[in-house]
Amino acid sequence: MRGVIEQRLHEMGVTLPAPMKLPPGLVLPFSWAKVIGRRVVISGHLPIAADGSLWPHLGKLGPDLGIEEGYAAARQATLAMLGTLTRELGSLDRVTNWVRVFGMVNTGPGFHETAAVVNGCSDLLIAVFGPGIGSHTRSAVGFAEIPFNCPVEIEAEVEIE
Repeated sequence: MRGVIEQRLHEMGVTLPAPMKLPPGLVLPFSWAKVIGRRVVISGHLPIAADGSLWPHLGKLGPDLGIEEGYAAARQATLAMLGTLTRELGSLDRVTNWVRVFGMVNTGPGFHETAAVVNGCSDLLIAVFGPGIGSHTRSAVGFAEIPFNCPVEIEAEVEIE
């Protein structure tokens, strides 16, 4: 039986991706999500495809990718976070509040539209959870490099019941 949030994702035609497939030999010595009381701290997630492989559009915003591609990548990274939360919590209906989002954008020199890129995350959270639960605090900053040359990495914190 699907929860309300999972049903909403289904109605939107959205499938949550499988866990990220790591390159051979890479070990990540941390948790993708850590439950602490009523809070869940979510590690940085990269945009991944449905099968868990890296999102195919790699590079820096500005010289390699436009805002629309960055927005789509932020949306995919958010879907990866939702997949992690589903596996960790059993149901996304347990989320009562998106507390904060930290969006890191792989930027080329002079690119300053990081907020527009990370809107791909914020817009999806508000569409899926509604403004009451999905609204959050946020930072959207540019970085010189992101792992695997991905366009974005996003981490977050949620409150649960």
